[in-house]
Amino acid sequence: METIGVEVVGLSSAAHNQYHETCVICEALKPKGIHLYTAFICTECERDLIHTETHDPKYKYFLKQLKKITTPEIFT
Repeated sequence: METIGVEVVGLSSAAHNQYHETCVICEALKPKGIHLYTAFICTECERDLIHTETHDPKYKYFLKQLKKITTPEIFT
């Protein structure tokens, strides 16, 4: 049983390492990040976004990029 757990973890991490998504902010393929509605934000951009002051020129860039995110429609 211990061997199966090791194999599953090995397969899972191998599959995870090959999966990348395009960040809505930097537009690069990245392996780690968060999902916000219909978009993916990489870990690096998330960190930059959180630590950027509103008077910093980068803040306007972040806002522009985040406007690409659309809220998913709710079907009833």
